[in-house]
Amino acid sequence: MKHAFLTLATVLSLAGPASAQSTPAPSDGDAERGLSMLEEGAQLLFRGLIDQMKPDLDEMRKGLGEATTELGPKLRQFLALVDDLRNYEAPARLPNGDIVMKRRPDAPPPPPLMDAPPAPEAPDGPQDHHTGPQNEIEL
Repeated sequence: MKHAFLTLATVLSLAGPASAQSTPAPSDGDAERGLSMLEEGAQLLFRGLIDQMKPDLDEMRKGLGEATTELGPKLRQFLALVDDLRNYEAPARLPNGDIVMKRRPDAPPPPPLMDAPPAPEAPDGPQDHHTGPQNEIEL
């Protein structure tokens, strides 16, 4: 890392004139050379940063892979219950530690649950209070 910073500092010091009076006006070739040196210094700097971060990035990638393996099934269950997160308010934690996600009042009805039994069907039309439903006999 120190090497990259030293290289960048050297490139920057070489790229600019020491004083306007002792140096002639830079030509296009000098400007291109200076930009090329700046680019090379920046590349060295970023390579140094990447080399330093590589072990941490590899460890993070490994941890994410393990988390995906462990949490994947639970996440799939959660996503099956929640149709669209925009239909819910921010989660709230209750004093007992439970976390509740309330559905927004203006959200469309949620899709039916896959494991839930079908809802009972409503009878067709109004029932006559004298006869009651078809399978009941009034005495």
